[in-house]
Amino acid sequence: MLCPMRNGPHTLGTERRTDMRRVLLTSVLLLAGCKIGPEYVRPEAGLPGTYRGIEGPDAASVGSLADLAWWEVYEDPALQSLIREALANNLDLRIAVARIEQARAIAGQSNAALVPSVSYGAGVSGGRNEFIGGAAYNNGETRGAFAGLLSAAWEFDVWGRLRNLNDADLADVLATEEGRNAVRLSLVADVAAAYFDLVLLDRELEISHTATDSYVETVRIFTLRRDYGTASNLEVARGNAALAQAAADIPRTELAANLKENQINVLLGRAPAPIPRGENLLAQRTPPDVPAGIPSQLLERRPDILQAEARLRAANARIGAAEALKLPQIGLSTFFGQVSPDLAEFSSAGVAWSVAATVTGPIFDGGLTDAEIAQARAVWMQSVAEYDRTVLVSLREVADALIARYKLEEIRVQLAKSVSAYQESVDVSLERFMAGKSSYYEVLNAQQLLYPTEFELARTQASQLTAVVRLYKALGGGWKLDEASWNAGRIVTAPTASK
Repeated sequence: MLCPMRNGPHTLGTERRTDMRRVLLTSVLLLAGCKIGPEYVRPEAGLPGTYRGIEGPDAASVGSLADLAWWEVYEDPALQSLIREALANNLDLRIAVARIEQARAIAGQSNAALVPSVSYGAGVSGGRNEFIGGAAYNNGETRGAFAGLLSAAWEFDVWGRLRNLNDADLADVLATEEGRNAVRLSLVADVAAAYFDLVLLDRELEISHTATDSYVETVRIFTLRRDYGTASNLEVARGNAALAQAAADIPRTELAANLKENQINVLLGRAPAPIPRGENLLAQRTPPDVPAGIPSQLLERRPDILQAEARLRAANARIGAAEALKLPQIGLSTFFGQVSPDLAEFSSAGVAWSVAATVTGPIFDGGLTDAEIAQARAVWMQSVAEYDRTVLVSLREVADALIARYKLEEIRVQLAKSVSAYQESVDVSLERFMAGKSSYYEVLNAQQLLYPTEFELARTQASQLTAVVRLYKALGGGWKLDEASWNAGRIVTAPTASK
């Protein structure tokens, strides 16, 4: 809609005609503070009161895991060192920073259009019937010419077209900054998740070596029993099969560990190399049960949601800029300088100056302006849908991580009981074998049940760690930290002035 003149209507009545200039000047100055276009209002996200997967008093808690710094969530010193290196050298993060600089430069360009542009120009030439390089009749004389001008131009932003464009570009800057924050948060999560996968592979390698050593002993005993006629080739074959399967797991796990190390090195921005480990899988600690907080906090903390909203603001501002194209554009231009048709003659008669005002506006453009407005509104509708989708995905990610965190603990407890029971069965079968009450085949069967369950328990423990990683990322973890604290891995405080 059109922005009304803030000084109200004017009537001439008996006022002198010379007051028209004052009225027009006042109107233009007041209109310069107007902007047409829709007022930005954040869309209703339709957030639930609590996250799915939380019950009890923590459901409505304002405190959140996202309030913790990343080094308070990931306590392994080796992992902290890797995260610091990634924050310093990761190439995706460098690309995101470069995008911020590009967006700031574009915003600087649109901001420059809000103020008058001043330029200079000078020219010297010589010739016949010419002036500064162009044909100009001078009675056929051959002479030199000079022109030196200082000029200025300014478009009165009456309808806020330029300011809307500048607002849109500033919103794009904010979007790129939040994009950088999203890349940084994802980077920390990716390094942590890959590191936990690596310590899981170390644990699986441990189990594989233990299983292989046990099966070697089993095959030795079966072979001796067969040679003494107390066992058959069937037992030896079963023992060899179990041994070969366990032995094959060792290079398979080593291969996966090397590939995982290479993946981490790319995140660190360096060539493939071994990755140092800190605490093993069983020693890794998860943070205490800090509440997730309430869903409305996501709108202020998750960088991808803030990025989507910034793009929404930019799309809203560009609607106003497009609508302003249907209205007159008012411009002012001026120049001052010296013009001389002869290099030897400079006088007051050669002083040149001009002040000009222009008004331009569309009469018929074949629907071009209407199409640009329709495009801007369609971009807005797309941005709204993308914002809603981002919020919806964030709710799902938080709920998935919360449910996984609780359910994986239940699974871990039961698997730990299963491992304990299978270990007891292996011990009992060994005692029975040593006492001559059973064959070693019974021991082999117990071992073949124990080791796969140990693998499952280790994977569940690693999944618990990864669930915390996903939850911290989904909540927009570390939102309180400034950039210096993020990179330093500690809270950076400004130095106090010395007395």
